Amino acid sequence: MRLPKYKFLLVVLLLFQCACPLIKKNPPLDVIFAKAGEKRGKLPVIIIPGALGTELVNSKTNEKVWFSRSSSKDDTLALPTTPNLSENRDSLIPITIIQRTKVYRLLPEVEIYEALIKAMQKYGGYKEGSWENPTIESAYDTYYIFKYDWRRDNVENARLLIRKVEDLKRKLGKSDLKFNVLAHSMGGLIIRYAVMYGDKDLPVSEPKPDWAGAKHFNKIFTFGTPNKGSMAAFIGLLKGYSTKTITGTIRFSNLSPDVLFTFPSAFQLLPSPENAKFYDENLRPLEIDLYDPIIWKTFGWGALYSKAKKKGEKVEFSEETPKYFERVLNRARLFHEALDAETKPPTSLTFFVFGSDCTKTIDGVILRRDPKKGSWITLYKPTSYRTSDGRKIKESEVERLIFSPGDGRVTRESLISTNILTTVTSQRFSPNVVNFFCEEHGDLVNNKIVQNNFLTSLILESK
Repeated sequence: MRLPKYKFLLVVLLLFQCACPLIKKNPPLDVIFAKAGEKRGKLPVIIIPGALGTELVNSKTNEKVWFSRSSSKDDTLALPTTPNLSENRDSLIPITIIQRTKVYRLLPEVEIYEALIKAMQKYGGYKEGSWENPTIESAYDTYYIFKYDWRRDNVENARLLIRKVEDLKRKLGKSDLKFNVLAHSMGGLIIRYAVMYGDKDLPVSEPKPDWAGAKHFNKIFTFGTPNKGSMAAFIGLLKGYSTKTITGTIRFSNLSPDVLFTFPSAFQLLPSPENAKFYDENLRPLEIDLYDPIIWKTFGWGALYSKAKKKGEKVEFSEETPKYFERVLNRARLFHEALDAETKPPTSLTFFVFGSDCTKTIDGVILRRDPKKGSWITLYKPTSYRTSDGRKIKESEVERLIFSPGDGRVTRESLISTNILTTVTSQRFSPNVVNFFCEEHGDLVNNKIVQNNFLTSLILESK
């Protein structure tokens, strides 16, 4: 039966109207914050980028080594691998936050933190301040970028942040000044440690946070922070770093498994001991100590023990490297324990957590024997297979088991931490406010709705 013309048009119109809400709408920030620049006395803000978010330059040759997709002719991102982590240094130094960069020569530049910086300036009415040479006016209405070497130990960078803040307050002559913080991804782990322990190294026994760094801060906003670690970080140590774009998966030869193995911070992004999910071929949970070097050797994981053909940049390891590996795994375990310690945050601090739970995100792996070779297979992609007794495991079963809602790198569970779901008697750290949006991990801070939320909170307050 054919519909009359006017009824057909009515149906089309109704369908179009129903589809309209599916179109992503952004708030008009230029209108909302049109007069924000007129408001004076806003507390200063510290911006902490995530891993890979700071340019690294050779201090001797001035060559930019990161950001780049390929290895430098004269430099490598790989650090030395001696057991003395604090002395494992090279000539690379952090210069500035990465705002835009070019991934492919013939394609447009990719926005990294540019939208965040522009939002702070254009909509928030903030100006960039200098850590080294601050002016009296830069005590307020100013943002400071914490540039750091993201390859290094997170505790080392947290302690560096505290020292820089204390030095800045001395230069400004304002001992009581407090800062708000915008921290993306791994940057959120750095600020959490900084407020909980101040300028102290990792406790070697039962951690007891004294919140020594809390006196410097007011509101802390974290975006896509893996508070319980990330299985994507584990996969990176096995296969190297890659990212997905509209043009496909991009792999970085200078962030190969060998190179990532030399970064202490890479191990501190691993799933926390209680959040590391491993399953056997029958999809049953396994108890695997991810922080035991023997386990890595048993399953052939990582640069030291993988028997697969190496791809990307290769690193020559020394006889000290196994001791280094043992040390970084132990510090990574202690780092998680320190952040997950029983404690009660001071009421002077407010924690805002922003994240996404709209993308399937790797959250576990399956360990099974290769039926022909007898070696272990670490399965982290949805694929069907047969168990040793011949039972077929469907691809859909694998996908349902090893993926969880998240932002593509950090799961919802890790973002909010399971502590938030425990009883009210728990004294573990938990955020005050949690916000979820549909966005990919790298674009959370560039999301206009996210910017609307944190800018509103920042601008509403003043000294």
